[in-house]
Amino acid sequence: MPASKPPSSIKEQLEIFRSKFDKRAKYVKNEYQAYGLELADALNDWSHKSLYIRLCKNTDRKILEKALYFVKDHNPEAIRSKAALFMWKLKQLKDAKPDQSTKTVI
Repeated sequence: MPASKPPSSIKEQLEIFRSKFDKRAKYVKNEYQAYGLELADALNDWSHKSLYIRLCKNTDRKILEKALYFVKDHNPEAIRSKAALFMWKLKQLKDAKPDQSTKTVI
């Protein structure tokens, strides 16, 4: 039996994240751009990163996060394309009528 690889420490994971972010930092000027790149990374769809940046600029963050959590909650073997599932759920959430509980009364 081959020896399994020990889990990486949080410090190592933070260093990997920082190195990835530092490579992109010179191109990122706004927060929505950083979040769009994080979406592209989470969905493994770097070829459409400009689409995710535009979505982050024009779409409510709560809707984007709900769609992303929907994708993350699914079994990875059952998903053909994370990006397609994300876009489907995003459209479904946008088309849904807002609940009465989410409205604020002033």
